[in-house]
Amino acid sequence: MSSFAGSDVSALTVAVVGLGYVGLPTALALSDAGATVIGVDSSPARLRAVARGAVDLLPLHHAQLACASAGDRFRLTSDATAVSTADAVVICVPTPVDARREPDLTALSAACASVVEHAVPGQLIVLTSTSYVGTTRDLLLEPLRSRGFTVDEDVYVAFAPERIDPGNEHHTPERTPRLVGGAGPRSSGAAAALLAPTASLVRTVPDPETAEMAKLWENTYRAVNIALANELADACASLGLAPAPVIEAAATKPYGFMPFYPGPGVGGHCIPCDPHYLLWQLGKVRQQAPLVATALAANSGRPARITERALDLLAASAVPARGARVLLIGVAYKEGVADVRESPALEILAGLAAAGADVAYCDPLVPSLRVGTDALRHVPDPHGRPWDLVVLHTVHAVHDLTWLSAVDAPPVLDTRQRGPLPRAASGSGALPPAEVTA
Repeated sequence: MSSFAGSDVSALTVAVVGLGYVGLPTALALSDAGATVIGVDSSPARLRAVARGAVDLLPLHHAQLACASAGDRFRLTSDATAVSTADAVVICVPTPVDARREPDLTALSAACASVVEHAVPGQLIVLTSTSYVGTTRDLLLEPLRSRGFTVDEDVYVAFAPERIDPGNEHHTPERTPRLVGGAGPRSSGAAAALLAPTASLVRTVPDPETAEMAKLWENTYRAVNIALANELADACASLGLAPAPVIEAAATKPYGFMPFYPGPGVGGHCIPCDPHYLLWQLGKVRQQAPLVATALAANSGRPARITERALDLLAASAVPARGARVLLIGVAYKEGVADVRESPALEILAGLAAAGADVAYCDPLVPSLRVGTDALRHVPDPHGRPWDLVVLHTVHAVHDLTWLSAVDAPPVLDTRQRGPLPRAASGSGALPPAEVTA
């Protein structure tokens, strides 16, 4: 394996542990590069969904899945011992936070322990899951040494953080640079060689900790700037300005500025979760990060602000909250995906329902949704119904909003204002929008 950097990926067998929104595209990219891929997942339901192609992927990746499934070099299993037959193992399991916003390492710890248990000499192990600085050392390097392996000599380990932008065909893994922090030079070379065909370029960094911190920095940067965008958009509203033209104007500066857009909050697996891994770790060494903490609190409180604004608009229309018919357009956390993890829509719907409103949603990518104890189903044809308020949360390309331009259309609360509204924002009492990213 020390000569892995010169190996042809098509000659390798790679086990991908975890076939979620990161693992499955990773497995398909490796398969497309010619590797024999073993997809390992503990969920039989997920394995069945992958086998049927009933998964949330870009059209490009659906085509890759169909091609891979038709061959004999792509197989699925729930048997964790299968990793012992692989030349390389890529770990792609979720790292959420719990109700207290502290890291939930249950899945990651179990996956790493299983991979270590079944590791074999000459194998490369690459961790991609976002976590605290030192995770690779704690969950892979030290346990492997305890088993008697000499890391970077007879087993190779690296951290290469995932960079997946679900639903965005411009930011597929193949078009995105990749970081690799190996436990030594051989580990870095092996991991870089494995991932090179799946990325636009591979940048090696000195060690796993540098790569781990880089990933936390990336997503914390985004979280802080989204909070800033929300705050400045509110300032624009107070000054009688629409935020979108202001952002576009500022974005003409070719240096020192990157546009972030406001909205209903942050969703998905990364932005609402990853920065909390950093705060949690800093808290253990009594290091404060007040700017980051304030930004995360502001993002967390954004859905409640949207809910409050919706209730204010109902009151302004002399419509009592109890019994008010409110429709949310889109409940996924971002455009083009069916993912509702951490979606602000869940809190907005729950808040309106708690106030007595009769809530519904229109999102063809999400057929059903549970809000508290209530099960809701997508309303496929919302126009012509007597809505008291329509909240634009996530507008997919498949949404037809022309009905909102009718003279008798209901009031609209737009939470994003990325472009022209179906009706004037000044007539809808709209809030400035907010970016909600992966």
